[in-house]
Amino acid sequence: MSLFDWAIIVLYLLGVVGLGVAAGFVRRKSERGGEGGHYFLAGNTLTWPVIGLAMFAANISTVHLVSLAETGYKFGLVFGNFEWMAGFTLILLSLFFAPLYLRSRVATLPDFLERRFDRRSRDVLAVVSLFSAIVIHMGVALYTAAWVLRGILGLAPGATIMGVDALMLFIVGLGVLTGIYTMLGGLLAVVWTESVQTILLLLGAIVITVVGYTRIGGWAQLAQTLASHPHPLSEVAGSKVTWGTANFLHMARPAGDPSGLAWYSILLGYPVLGIWYWCCDQTIVQRVLAAKDEKNARLGPLFCAFLKIWPVFIFVLPGVICVALVQIGFFAGAAPQTAADTYTFLITHMLPIGLKGLVAAAMLAAAMQTCSAALNSTATLVAYDLFKRHIPDLGEHSLVIIGKGTTVLGTILAIVASPIFGHYTTIFEGINKLISYVAPPITAVFLLGVFWRRASARSAFITLVSGIAMGLVAFVIDWYDIYRGDFMLIAFILLVLCMGVMVITAFMFPEPLKPEAELLVWQQWHEPLRAKCGSGLSDYRVMSALVFIVFVTLYITFR
Repeated sequence: MSLFDWAIIVLYLLGVVGLGVAAGFVRRKSERGGEGGHYFLAGNTLTWPVIGLAMFAANISTVHLVSLAETGYKFGLVFGNFEWMAGFTLILLSLFFAPLYLRSRVATLPDFLERRFDRRSRDVLAVVSLFSAIVIHMGVALYTAAWVLRGILGLAPGATIMGVDALMLFIVGLGVLTGIYTMLGGLLAVVWTESVQTILLLLGAIVITVVGYTRIGGWAQLAQTLASHPHPLSEVAGSKVTWGTANFLHMARPAGDPSGLAWYSILLGYPVLGIWYWCCDQTIVQRVLAAKDEKNARLGPLFCAFLKIWPVFIFVLPGVICVALVQIGFFAGAAPQTAADTYTFLITHMLPIGLKGLVAAAMLAAAMQTCSAALNSTATLVAYDLFKRHIPDLGEHSLVIIGKGTTVLGTILAIVASPIFGHYTTIFEGINKLISYVAPPITAVFLLGVFWRRASARSAFITLVSGIAMGLVAFVIDWYDIYRGDFMLIAFILLVLCMGVMVITAFMFPEPLKPEAELLVWQQWHEPLRAKCGSGLSDYRVMSALVFIVFVTLYITFR
């Protein structure tokens, strides 16, 4: 990295912070929500392009660039299933969940659960949502961004700077910068910076893919190289990677595949994770809650679904291309020190001066945008679900002050929690394992809550508490290597158990549906399909069908 590259990185980071601070100055009171409504939900003014782009930006982090390239280098395209399967769950958000959220006019999803069930369920979900925002969203983003800086600087794992662990030093620095503009600007700052950063992130990722694709000589040459050479890591002493690369371009894998992601594991396990993440997680769904109207709330997730096509080609594929380039000796015998260094290796070995700095800045931006999104959702949860709930007369200005204080505290907690991801084989494995232990009870409660009138408040609370307990047991068993099974199948089994608990307890403790919950439950599963909202391509039903066809076609092509 040249001084010019570093200058680009520094100027970019300062520019992002400045843009977020500027959003704080232009933030004004909204007629539709007051100061608090504008700070937490951008005054309910977001349209579908902004919602879709902001959801995509909140999802995409440095973990995608670093860890998807890492998984691509080790296992091929198979981890791209986490990107393409998202398209199907975003259809569910558009068709079944978004209209109910808009109907209830809630600021948080725990608030939605209280209206559907009771306060106990709201409290449990608020705690889980805070955990996911701080640890799963922010923690992993800071950790991977710090790993990127370590790789760019050429520092070995465990290296120190002035006696301080380099990785931890970078985590603190990035966390503080993100916390500053998120605290001052609120959701408006998050959306502004996300829009800019996502565009640069995608441009940087596309550049890496195009350059690598050109150097390998196209798809046919890539497939031929992978089919005829062993994996580069198979020659490393003591490596557990002893397989070839002939199946690297296939998404569906058989049982016993080294990736641990057999096709049936994806089919059964992903919906458990995906429905929680895309339909029930405050950090992601907050953009839908801030929609201008139902039409925009429905179309925004579908626009995001189309954007989710590209990560397989611009985040996962570069790792596969790197394998092929190493196999043919393109880097003159050089190779990534570890699979986790794949993306930074490509940046430093393939891009010219200037472009290196731009792409590296885009990677750091990806981490910052995810952290800012999680910080804002954390502030919203604390302000509305912890304070406003217990102090109903709390004013809008007081809520904003609480939100800002929460942003500072959330940043500190994320910095402390981020090193947990160094425990796992890959960062992407770590984040999805944590989700697989957290998601099942929430997915069960939301699914049965919106589709089954007999689901009761007591059954929802029992399901959440028992499901979290089961997930905690599974986490401890995995963490201490007592048993490490297929985490996707474990997620599915936990979901089945949670749904069984909820159904049984609903019959054991029957309760009539509350009058205020009548509008929050679908009478029939096809009821939301009857509502006309837009015409032509702006009709959410047409767009949902188009999204479905596109993703099915992709799976048939890359099966």
